[in-house]
Amino acid sequence: MLGGAAVYLQAPAEGPILARPVRDIDIATRRGARTAATETLKSAGYVPDQMFNALHGARRLLFYDEANVRKLDVFVGDFSMCHQVPIADRLEKEPLTIPLAELLLTKLQIVELTERDQRDIYNLTYHHPVTNGGGGGIEANYIAEVCARDWGLWRTTKATLERCRSGIGEYGLDDAARERIGERLASLSQRIEAEPKTGKWKLRNRVGDRMRWYDEPEEHPQQGR
Repeated sequence: MLGGAAVYLQAPAEGPILARPVRDIDIATRRGARTAATETLKSAGYVPDQMFNALHGARRLLFYDEANVRKLDVFVGDFSMCHQVPIADRLEKEPLTIPLAELLLTKLQIVELTERDQRDIYNLTYHHPVTNGGGGGIEANYIAEVCARDWGLWRTTKATLERCRSGIGEYGLDDAARERIGERLASLSQRIEAEPKTGKWKLRNRVGDRMRWYDEPEEHPQQGR
């Protein structure tokens, strides 16, 4: 699982420090499991969006829980919205959600950040330490490695981190919470900048913002996150 529901699952029993409604469900599956995922969801009562799935099913599937007026998004292989985030190779690292590093990165890659997404970023960085690998926490080394290969993802992640650091005072958090989150966001930003960049990244860096560096997600008219 990923998205807002995954952020709640990764929070302590009393819930995340910044509550927010979770309307839809996002899950991930490996490439090659598309048919099995479709049959499982249909048997559970979810209705497939036939048109969307025919056009985008290689990377993403949409289903609806009509009884509860809820959408279910299935990401196949990679998470692809404004940027592509690899998730298939580490699905078994956590029992219920994608790993914390990938979960945070799916939020940091958003170009038009919403308040809900910003709350998710604050929740993740408040409840989980930023680490340099090993067990537990948000693996800053993994995020840095992914961003070092993809200039566009690095560009958006950098902007999102800056926005979150500057906007942390707008959410009614106490001084200790703001300090903890701010320090962890700064630590992650520093780790991303310190990571040696690939040749591909350096070539794209020469172009910079003169060329659009992100995709515009394909959204269905009924969607609402």
